[in-house]
Amino acid sequence: MLRYDPHRRRLAIALSGLAGFVDAVGFLSANGYFVSFMSGNSTRLGVALSTGSRAALVPALLIAGFVCGVTLGALVALRAGGRRKPVVLGVVTMLLLIGATARGLGHETFMLAALVLAMGATNNTFQRGGEVTVGLTYMTGALVRLGQGVALWIAGRAEPGWIQWGLLWAGLLIGAVLGAFFQSQWPSGCLWIAAAWAGMMALVAIRLPVES
Repeated sequence: MLRYDPHRRRLAIALSGLAGFVDAVGFLSANGYFVSFMSGNSTRLGVALSTGSRAALVPALLIAGFVCGVTLGALVALRAGGRRKPVVLGVVTMLLLIGATARGLGHETFMLAALVLAMGATNNTFQRGGEVTVGLTYMTGALVRLGQGVALWIAGRAEPGWIQWGLLWAGLLIGAVLGAFFQSQWPSGCLWIAAAWAGMMALVAIRLPVES
């Protein structure tokens, strides 16, 4: 995060907001399961497995779908090369449009499948050498970096821009608030908002210089 220029930092924060928005919609639509936060689903899977509950099927499928989304996004990023950001975000936009259409047709299962694939693919937006450099759908790492930054600031050794990790987390939180609000007030339209959000981010990414 700290190695990126201000334009890419703002893009990362906006995309973490999108992840929070979509995850809130998915959480409220799937009875407390997540479409982007796989640590939570993994805990629920473990609890269900320990009791022999059939409820283990739902988190297991969501985790598998997320991994498939990451794989899809990684393959697309490899093909796109220096233009991976707009191309990956174009795929995310398409998946969110599929999810919005599925919801409109009353197919909640297909909707959740599209959302979890989209969130998995999103994490390939920021990478170097095939490694993800900024996780957009999970914030534990960002909060760890924020805590380390606070410690260095107290010690008088903080790196410039360390607060960006806090802004990344705040982006996801604000997105989740918006997602929950629109899910409750306009459930038929909230995923169209998410798709438009992703599409705008793809257009922003097109304007960024080509990466090596």
